[in-house]
Amino acid sequence: MNYWLSRVPGSLAFGEWGDPGSPAVLAIHGITANHLAWAAVARALPGFHVIAPDLRGRGGSRDLGGPYCMDAHAADLAAVLDHLGVPSATVVGHSMGAFAALVFGLRHPGRTAATVLVDGGLPLVLPPGVGVNDTLGPAAERLTMEFADRTAYRALWKAHPALAGAWNADIEAYVDYDLVGEAPRLHSSASYEAMALDSADLFGTDAVDAALAALPAGTPLLTAPRGLLDADPLYSPEALAQWRARLPGLVVSGVPDVNHYTIVMGRRGAAAVAAAVAVAGRPEG
Repeated sequence: MNYWLSRVPGSLAFGEWGDPGSPAVLAIHGITANHLAWAAVARALPGFHVIAPDLRGRGGSRDLGGPYCMDAHAADLAAVLDHLGVPSATVVGHSMGAFAALVFGLRHPGRTAATVLVDGGLPLVLPPGVGVNDTLGPAAERLTMEFADRTAYRALWKAHPALAGAWNADIEAYVDYDLVGEAPRLHSSASYEAMALDSADLFGTDAVDAALAALPAGTPLLTAPRGLLDADPLYSPEALAQWRARLPGLVVSGVPDVNHYTIVMGRRGAAAVAAAVAVAGRPEG
């Protein structure tokens, strides 16, 4: 499948897969991620035009300053579609990207053909004494670290609890793309400030609450049984049961044997996400 990297002048960098003119998919990555998190999902979507931006403060959009919040991301995402002349898309968001997808749908309903949420989008509740950095774990820690070379950065990721047994070429490309700067002081492209400020929206905002309340019937949420550290899931079964009761439009499906990362970057997870996107993007098909 063809892949290329582009930029909106003065704004976001973004990757594309597939043929322009095919049904569009707008894929939104997580809080410290970049667009290459979607490579495996995109390959599993032949017949679609997958558009995956680097959100401001990450990847090729790392030099864009704030504001950092879901409303700002929604405006940036609309600008990407404007630049490409894409009137509407199936919007899929992973982790924090699911929150951005919800707000995009709220602000741009006419441009949202359907929404697919992947292990995110439902406001989080942290136990007493636990902070966002504790939840993100190594993902947050690495944003303050420096690395002598590419091998050192790969080694950090290969030791990550969620990826230690799941390393593949897509993950390696994702990691390599994230490393920027000059040796021996290489660092992640993701801005700590962007991560810290965006994280506030993960606990619910008026916009997120309004978007959830207005979810169309049949909106899928795919969840991982294991979380960011390959242990406890992001959403417990009890929390999901409560959300199902509150949001009748939400259809929750667990993806077996994946964690918060491999639900999009592993073969099993990518296939499940792609299948959900294909159904949402071609509801009559």
